Amino acid sequence: MIATPLEDDEIARLKERAQFVRLEVVRLIEIAKTGHYTSAFSCAEIFAVLYYDAMRLRRGEPDWPDRDRLLLGKGHAAVGQYPILADWDFLDRSTLDSYTRLGNPLGDHPDMTRVPGVDFSSGSLGHNLSVGLGIALGARLNGQEFHTYVVLGDGELEEGQNWEAAMLASHLGTDRLVAIVDRNQYSLDGAVNDMNAIEPLPDKWRAFGWNVCTVDGHDVAALASLLRDIRDHPNGAPTVVIAATVKGKGVRFMEENFGWHLGWLDDADREHVLAELGANR
Repeated sequence: MIATPLEDDEIARLKERAQFVRLEVVRLIEIAKTGHYTSAFSCAEIFAVLYYDAMRLRRGEPDWPDRDRLLLGKGHAAVGQYPILADWDFLDRSTLDSYTRLGNPLGDHPDMTRVPGVDFSSGSLGHNLSVGLGIALGARLNGQEFHTYVVLGDGELEEGQNWEAAMLASHLGTDRLVAIVDRNQYSLDGAVNDMNAIEPLPDKWRAFGWNVCTVDGHDVAALASLLRDIRDHPNGAPTVVIAATVKGKGVRFMEENFGWHLGWLDDADREHVLAELGANR
C-alpha cells in the first residue's frame, strides 16, 4: 500500500466526529434506557473515517445509486451509526430524539426497510459479509464501481457463514469489497479467544485469498490513509482490515469490561462519562 498522509485539519475533524459519535451514543441510550455503549465506542473512529473520509456519498441522497455501501455486521453498534446518518441528512435529526420509542424507525439494530442510509438490516450476526459479497457482485454486473464496506465484530467471526463468504469473495475477485474487523477482543460472554479462539486472524484471511491489513482502529490518520489506499488501488482481491480496538474506548471504567456490553448509566455515572469524553475531545 502507498501511504496517503492526512492534513492536520483532516485528522482533527475525524477525531471530533468520533467523539461526536460517543457523545450521541450516551444521549440516545439515555432515551432507550439500555444499549450497547462499549460496542459503539470501539468502532467510533471506524465510523468517523468511513463516513467522513473514505466513503463516496451525497448529502441528503441515501438512495444515490453510485454511493458506497456500508453493512454493519455488528448491528448492535447501530446507535453509533444513526447520528451520522442524521448528520448526512439521510433522516430528520429530530428522529434521534425518540430513539427506540414506539413508532420510531430507529431500533437497537438497523432496519433497512425503515431507516434511510442503512444498506442492510442486522439482528442475528454473521450474515452481512455474505450480503456484502452479493452487493459487490451486483455492482459488477451493473457496471458500477462503488465500494462495499462490511464492519464485522470479532466475536461474529466465530460463525462459519463468514468464512464461506470469504472463500467465494476471493474466488470471484471482488476487489471492491472491504471487510473491517473491529478487533476489540470481547463479546457478550467475555473474551473472544476464551469463547472460541479465532487467531491467527491475519493468516486465516490470507489463506482465504484476501489482502490483509492491520491497523490501530483508534488512529484516525492511519486508518483513513489505509482506507484511501485500498479504495484507490483495487488489485483483484477483496481486502480485510483488522482494526485493533478497545471495547469501551474513551471511558476508563468501561474499557475491556465485557459486563458493559449492554447496560445503562445512572445519573452520576452518566455525568462522569460525559465529563471524561468531554475532556478527551
